[in-house]
Parts: sequence; C-alpha cells; structure tokens
Amino acid sequence: MESLADVLRTMPDSRFIKRAEDKIKQVLAEPQVRKLLEKHPDLDDFTLRVSINKLYQYAIDHNNCSNCPGLAQCPNDFTGHYTMIAIEEAGGQKNVIDYKVSCKKFLAQQAQDAVRGRIRSFYVDDRALKQGYSIQEIFANDPQRVQAVLRIGQYITQCQEEGLQTRGLYLTGTFGTGKTFLMCYMLHELAKTGLTGAIVYMPDFAEDLKAMFQDPQKLKDTIDTLKDTDLLVFDDIGAENLNPWLRDHVMGTILNYRMNRKPTFFTSNYSLDDLQKHFSFTNGDGEQEFKGQRIMDRIRPFVDVVEVHGYNKRGT
Repeated sequence: MESLADVLRTMPDSRFIKRAEDKIKQVLAEPQVRKLLEKHPDLDDFTLRVSINKLYQYAIDHNNCSNCPGLAQCPNDFTGHYTMIAIEEAGGQKNVIDYKVSCKKFLAQQAQDAVRGRIRSFYVDDRALKQGYSIQEIFANDPQRVQAVLRIGQYITQCQEEGLQTRGLYLTGTFGTGKTFLMCYMLHELAKTGLTGAIVYMPDFAEDLKAMFQDPQKLKDTIDTLKDTDLLVFDDIGAENLNPWLRDHVMGTILNYRMNRKPTFFTSNYSLDDLQKHFSFTNGDGEQEFKGQRIMDRIRPFVDVVEVHGYNKRGT
C-alpha cells in the first residue's frame, strides 16, 4: 500500500486531491483500522485525517506481522517492532498516539542473546551453548547415558528451585560419550535463570597460559573471571600438559576461592583417584604426591561423581 506522503509528492493539484482522498479512504478501510474506529466511534473526521499517516503505518505493520517472514527478514521500519495506536484525550480533544511495541520473536531473541551473554567459552566449541536442547532429545541420542542425563536434570532442577549450589559434579567416562555436551546443556539451562557460567577446555588452556606470562593483566583478568563466575566447568581435566605453576598457582588459586562458595564442574576420562595421580606428577619435577593430594582436597569433597556411559559420538 502506497503511503500518503508518496501520493502528496507525486500528484499534480487536480489529481492530487482525489488521490489523497482515495488514500485516506483506503487506510480507513483497512481491517485493523476499522476495528480501532469501532472501539472509538467518537473520533472526528479532522482527527482521523491529521493522523492518517499514523494509521497507515499501524495497518502496514499489522499486515507485515500477520505474514511474518521471520525476524531476520522483518519488513517493518524498526526490526522486530510494530506500531500500536492509543487514543488519548487532552483539553477536550481526542488525539491519536502511535508507539512501537516489541514483537514476540524480538523478545525471544533478546532473551536468547541474554542467555548466551552469561556464558563464557574458553577454547570449547560453543554450538551447544548457543542452542538449547530438550531433555527428551538428549535421552533419545543415547539410551546408555540415561542415568547421567537424569542426574544432570536433577541438578538443574535443584538450582532452579533452591538457587546456586556449592557442590558441583564430576563427569567421568570414556572418550566421546557426551560429557562436554551435557555440561554445555547444563550451563545453557541455568543461564536462563540468570546464572553466569564458563567452560574451559583444559589442554588448550594450559598451553595458552604460557603466553599469558607476557601479559600479567590478561592472566589476572582470566583467573578473576573463572573465580567469580557462578558455574565453572573444567573440561577434559587430566588431558592437559601439567606443570607446577598451572596446578598450584592457577588451578589452586581458582579452586581455593570457589570451594564452599560456588560450584565447580569437571569432565574427565580419569576417575578421581587417577586424576590425583596425574596431579602428583609434573614434567621436570617428577613425583609430587603431596601437591597432588593438596589440589584434590579442593576437588574431591566438593563434587558428586557422575559416570557417563555410551558409545563414542565423535565423528558420527
């Protein structure tokens, strides 16, 4: 539908008046405008005429939304918004007031963006963080891990009902059974409640820390982020190239701060006992059983072990 402003710009005087009148009639005949006029039969002709562009935009936006092509292709002037009309009275005169309203798709996108913004990913493929999955879909993917999925679901429900917990989970199992995926699912679901989260892929994190020696501020900011986030996941712990500085001054600092405050989660191919052996031996320093025990004292008492069974999904 051509706008009244376009008509006024293009028509010569004699035809201009008739075309303008036709345009006014066309706008007032729009179904959405007729419904508005039925609610407000006392609107006079002058008020309608001076407000015709507002009513035109109201009708156009409503028609666009009725045939919505999706938020990315929104044809409205203001993406994700449509025009609404209010009738207000001032000084004995009725006035037509237009204003913009966010559509449901825009609000849903905003909510989803807010969820994503609460989660930080360090070296982890964040596709599972960006899209939620239903619990039914996760069950269907691999019946062998039903017990693990149930435990994750229980933890999510507990946080939703009681708030942030102090204990985390330790997911252990063989390669490719979906431990990382389950942790991403948990972070995504709990981010919907307003909690922040971070997931760190330990092998790459250990390597990147070497470069941070040259950037102390970045190192401090990274450690502070991992200390302060509500939910922290150390992914594939035990697979990193361990050194005393990573174990004692990075992991130790983070875990010491979080214990009894905020939950920390782990995925690993190791059992807790095997992880202790891993932490007890570092390249160059050999066996350091006391140091391994010390770091495990900041992990073992603060997690519930969840065994994740299933087939190897990598490459499928």
